[in-house]
Amino acid sequence: MKRISAAPEEAEIVDLSHEGRGVAKLDGKAVFVPDALPGERVVLRRVGRRRNFDEAVLERVLRASPDRVPAECPHFGVCGGCALQHLAPSAQIAFKQSQLLESLVRLGGVEPASVLEPLTGPVWGYRRRARLGIKLVPRKGRVLVGFRERSAPYVADLHECRVLAPPAGMLIDPLAELVAGLSIAARVPQAEVAVADGVCAIVLRVLDPPTEADLDLLRGFESAHAVRFYLQSGGVESVRPLQPGAPPLGYALESFGLQLEFEPTDFIQVNGELNERMVGRAVELLRLEPDHAVLDLFCGLGNFSLPLATRAREVVGIEGDAGLVARAGLNAARNSLGNAAFHVADLFADSSGAPWAQRRYDRVLLDPPRAGAREILPVVGGCGAARVVYISCHPGSLARDAGLLVREHGFRLAAAGVMDMFPHTTHVEAVAVFER
Repeated sequence: MKRISAAPEEAEIVDLSHEGRGVAKLDGKAVFVPDALPGERVVLRRVGRRRNFDEAVLERVLRASPDRVPAECPHFGVCGGCALQHLAPSAQIAFKQSQLLESLVRLGGVEPASVLEPLTGPVWGYRRRARLGIKLVPRKGRVLVGFRERSAPYVADLHECRVLAPPAGMLIDPLAELVAGLSIAARVPQAEVAVADGVCAIVLRVLDPPTEADLDLLRGFESAHAVRFYLQSGGVESVRPLQPGAPPLGYALESFGLQLEFEPTDFIQVNGELNERMVGRAVELLRLEPDHAVLDLFCGLGNFSLPLATRAREVVGIEGDAGLVARAGLNAARNSLGNAAFHVADLFADSSGAPWAQRRYDRVLLDPPRAGAREILPVVGGCGAARVVYISCHPGSLARDAGLLVREHGFRLAAAGVMDMFPHTTHVEAVAVFER
């Protein structure tokens, strides 16, 4: 991008990009304007030029959108954790729904027979998993803890976070002060936060071993703030609790009477309340019968598998991470679910020869990462399932896979809709239902 400093210009904002930036059209060219909303008349100043579009900064709003609201967080605009705090939550949902439906048509060539009611939850204090950067900045005379800045690779200068689940959101300053007091302050680059039921776990990445004095400071912080520290000196396998014998982390799926345990760096859905509603919707949309066999692909530690096992005859869960598979099996045993079995498999490779892939199933649940599930779709199409529910964290890969399921594997897209797992961000979580 060529950096420029142009004179201020007036413009109408005509659209919102998938990154949440306002879109203006000037001189026949798209201009992206962070913090501007469709329907607004603004004064902008172009700061960057590319071949197909320009980038600008918002100078002021001349005519505001009725959907504009004051941002609650004092760090909004600098911190890169949120992009849409200035847009009313209901309008955020409408934006994400339009992103989903547009992707299905444009990228997948498919359109759902019906659009599901959006699934929503809390919009503040919802985020129970986060990775925060830590940086000792001598010229500021202190340590910074937070997400990266919106338009730079630096750790944002935060003092609180309104989207982190309690108590994590108010621990930014105390954690920064703690790290500043360590002898290895310059060698602590990040913290992973995992808010479980009843406890907040913090995994500190430590590039040098902490001294005994450092360990005393960490133990004192644990006691003062009711958190639990883990130290990570290398890969994920190196994560250890600061104080041995700590009880496992866990979360409940109360509507199913289940308790799931997890390790502090395991993947769990970010929004706990929304997760429970999402699981409930998935079970409802699968239309299970007591004699059904269900295949749960990308099953993780059993977030969907175990609820499904309370309603079906049998659930087979498949996951590429051996540690998560082990945890899924233990979670099934802890909840006395003998009808759930789990296997390790690379679902991005050909799995058609595996015994579990050659069986017949009545229902399939898919919950892939951003890359989608393209490689495993032949198994889905050939297993005999009459109904498939696909949980997606990326509308582009969902749209691609939806097109393949419809055109190559004999399904119709019966319904689709968004789930607001990440309020105030442009992240689009969705669910789609396919019928044979």
